Amino acid sequence: MQRFFVPPTAIQNDRVTLTGPVVHQLTHVLRLSPGQRIVVLDDSGWEYTVELQRLGRGQAEGQIVERWEAQGEPRTRLTLYQAVLKGERFAWVLQKGTELGIAAFVPLLCARNVVRDPAAVRQKLPRWQAIVREAAEQARRGRLPRLAAPLPFAEACAQAQAAGGLSLLAWEEETATSLKATLRAGLSNLQLPTSNIQLFIGPEGGFTPDEVALAQAQGIRPVSLGRRILRAETAGLVAAAIIFYELDDLS
Repeated sequence: MQRFFVPPTAIQNDRVTLTGPVVHQLTHVLRLSPGQRIVVLDDSGWEYTVELQRLGRGQAEGQIVERWEAQGEPRTRLTLYQAVLKGERFAWVLQKGTELGIAAFVPLLCARNVVRDPAAVRQKLPRWQAIVREAAEQARRGRLPRLAAPLPFAEACAQAQAAGGLSLLAWEEETATSLKATLRAGLSNLQLPTSNIQLFIGPEGGFTPDEVALAQAQGIRPVSLGRRILRAETAGLVAAAIIFYELDDLS
């Protein structure tokens, strides 16, 4: 069945009223008719099977026939602080990161960013949010990942420190401490099943030594992702997969 995130106000008791682009998709793309069923999600962690009863111009109505707790959310709350990338690379990270189970994305503005204008990044947020929504629906997520406004690196470090949990920074110059070793050493300090992890990934040119020093001063640990140098759009996804695997959050 097709899945759609809807505003909580769309669900009243056992009735669902759909408006906007989702109606166009139901009627003109999927060509559904009364009696067929879809799944709607209100971003609360619950899923609802809905039997469509009426599809009109700009509005559709249905009856909830089943309700259950979503199973697509990892226990680990992973926030990816990803440096903004040029072209479509950042959008690709959002799409694939949502599929993996990342809970929140923070566009990061660093010294070596190719894209540095916060206003230009903010203009892309609505489209990026649409990409996150579509990926969450496809991946059977129970909640929509949060997409924050862009943050300068120093502010992002302070935010991560305030969030608590474990904060990590992938750095190609780090050779002594691996991500795997850091995770295993820190597991005893994480409060499962709701571990809070912040992951920092740099831009195409990497983090500067000054940025790494600033992060360390805020309690963020530099880690290595291995001997091979990964592209900026690849590193965060690889690290996220490692984190979920080590915390047994891929099953």
